[in-house]
Amino acid sequence: MRTESVENDDVARAQLGDEALLASSRCGRVDDYVPRVLEHTQGNKSRAAKILGVDLSTIYRWPRKPPAGSQSPGGPGNAAQGGAQAPPRGSSNDEGAGGESSGEGSGWTRVPAEAGGTPASGSAGAAAATGAPAALAGAPIVGEPSPGATPTEAPPPYEVGYKPRMPVAAYALAASRHIYQYGTTVEQLAEIAVAARGWASLNPDAFMREPLTVAEVRAARMVCDPFTVRDCCLVTDGAGAVVMVAADRAKSSARKPVYFLGGGFATTHRQISSMPDLTVTGAAQSGPRAFAMAGLGPKDVDVLELYDAFTINTLLFLEDLGYCKKGEGGAFVSGGRIASGGALPVNTNGGGLSCVHPGMYGIFTLIEGTTQLRGEGGARQVKDAEIALCHGNGGTLSSQVTVLLGSAAAV
Repeated sequence: MRTESVENDDVARAQLGDEALLASSRCGRVDDYVPRVLEHTQGNKSRAAKILGVDLSTIYRWPRKPPAGSQSPGGPGNAAQGGAQAPPRGSSNDEGAGGESSGEGSGWTRVPAEAGGTPASGSAGAAAATGAPAALAGAPIVGEPSPGATPTEAPPPYEVGYKPRMPVAAYALAASRHIYQYGTTVEQLAEIAVAARGWASLNPDAFMREPLTVAEVRAARMVCDPFTVRDCCLVTDGAGAVVMVAADRAKSSARKPVYFLGGGFATTHRQISSMPDLTVTGAAQSGPRAFAMAGLGPKDVDVLELYDAFTINTLLFLEDLGYCKKGEGGAFVSGGRIASGGALPVNTNGGGLSCVHPGMYGIFTLIEGTTQLRGEGGARQVKDAEIALCHGNGGTLSSQVTVLLGSAAAV
């Protein structure tokens, strides 16, 4: 696959040809992208079930009700047994990716927070969440509503007149405000992209593994000030699956189980013009809720998996989740602190910036967190990782979900 940047999906198809219409699986590339999406996703679900020794017929798809006679696999301590991930294929897109609806992107991270919120008793069922790959597409320009759009999908009234390219313009607005208010520099944002690429270089499934420097991030094509293309997430194919069961059932799993310790979510706005404070996300609410449920604090976490649709995401989430004070995120990420070999491992698979981003990335935070807690990270494995924080983001910094996972030693 080629990795050149593209302006929109028409250009993408012209430049990448049939490669832009391929889905990928463990068996390699497959033709006819759209018809194969569901099959591709089902394949991940089947693979996850096989890995865990779970009967696929007993698995129901969250948030559907469980089969008759079973209970929701919920409650702190219940297990997110496993994940399956397809290697990403796609292109790097100038505008990054993401959705306008407040739940997109954070929804998959919310699965254990909601499925794990109801105490289980008796015979527990197994819940599966699957994330399907998204077709290559350029970012939409906010303007006329789509045919058949519901009122909640109508153009934001205070933004439509300016026809911003979304979602990159919204995130660039937040970055610009942080730069103005706290003196954060574009070089500090670039260090986040460099750190992600360093982790990706250790991940054989990552889409972009070539070395990257701060100077190269800043010299890349400007997309939306202050973001260059390297400040923006990829657009790739990809899919994932997570299976959850009750903790007692997990003991007989074919693989080492990982446990749900706590979770929280918060939605603060829909469109970026309604965000109460451009420098404070709902992670400032979801994080404390998750930590309180788990009985943990930021210092207890060994590895963080954050939804990095843009470099500013990582910075804002580190502040809002309590890893540094508000406004100090730029200095905090400097000097390789969140890179491989740094003091705080963040986005150990390479994140959405360098590993994979099929339109929604949240489920991959859970998969990588599980991988790390099982000790299956290979060259990127964080030593003695027992607790992982996985954080999803949706819309234009609209919806935030924080989940804490732990190994058996953490329960």
